[in-house]
Amino acid sequence: MKRTRTESLPLPEGMHCIQITMSFPLRWVNSYILTEPDGKVSIIDPGPRTAQTEQEWHEALNGLGLTFQHIHQIVLTHHHPDHLGLSGWMQQMSGAPVLMSARSRQETDFMWGTGASIEERLPEYYLLHGMPQHKTVEIKEHMKTFISQITPLPEVTIIADGDTIRMGGKAWIAVETGGHAPGHLSFYAHESREILCGDAVLPQISPNISLQPGSDAEPLQSYMDGLRRLSTLTVERAYPGHRNPFTRFTERTIELLAHHEERLGKLAERLQECPAHAYDVCLHLFGERLGTHQLRFAMSETLAHLQELIRRGLAGQVQQADGIIYFQYLTTSSHRLHIDTFGTDDNSFFQ
Repeated sequence: MKRTRTESLPLPEGMHCIQITMSFPLRWVNSYILTEPDGKVSIIDPGPRTAQTEQEWHEALNGLGLTFQHIHQIVLTHHHPDHLGLSGWMQQMSGAPVLMSARSRQETDFMWGTGASIEERLPEYYLLHGMPQHKTVEIKEHMKTFISQITPLPEVTIIADGDTIRMGGKAWIAVETGGHAPGHLSFYAHESREILCGDAVLPQISPNISLQPGSDAEPLQSYMDGLRRLSTLTVERAYPGHRNPFTRFTERTIELLAHHEERLGKLAERLQECPAHAYDVCLHLFGERLGTHQLRFAMSETLAHLQELIRRGLAGQVQQADGIIYFQYLTTSSHRLHIDTFGTDDNSFFQ
């Protein structure tokens, strides 16, 4: 079976963290099992669906003396395939409700629902921003590979920001933030000062912030606003979607804010040299040795930061005669780029 992860921070009684396999470079997602006194369990983020991960769940439950019939509810932090993926299958196996935010449900339908066209719209969007056509063809084929990982989609029960749900014998308050994924939910246990933070805050890597057509128009602003909100919580133990549980939660939110301010500064410096399209800026930031999976997140993260420079009045964009959109630094701007100095993290999160 998959091992419970306890290397860096012992988990409280009644909580198990299961490593569910996902693609490189992250290799696994943390799925949490929270056990009630009556033996029923809540599952947090069951992971992507493959034949291997189905088997991992059979083995994990069996190793804990559980069956699918013990599952009381399946709770999703957000709609990305490595978190949402197995929820529909697990719902079929258990009959349990699947809980997520209304915005996450909306994004699920936008990305993966009947009539969704993101595999067409995203490559076209990248083409407008300078990506070579052969790369956009690869992106289109790459997007199709996620369908099997999220099929079937679950029937969803909505959780609202501020709602309280019972998991593992504790009351957890839903905290909705955006940026990494619109409608992302973290779950905060006030009495024990614990948080299930999904991908909103990660201990060693920076969650990807993506601008994509049809979704949040200013995701970096949304993410940074969410970090500021999360930083006000008193947290002693944080359980993330990737890497190990950790304790420095508030400090980590500050580091992530500083990381994005530093990246905005780098982009502003690049545009001061000369106008550039987003693909050129992406290669400047992340290098040219990116696989298709990583390139998609690097490109959308670059666009998210460029959009934030526009929002702050530091950059503008113009579409040239060939249709390609270029970004330029606005030297007459009265706005100033504020760069914090709390320490930074240059590791990008390509999930």
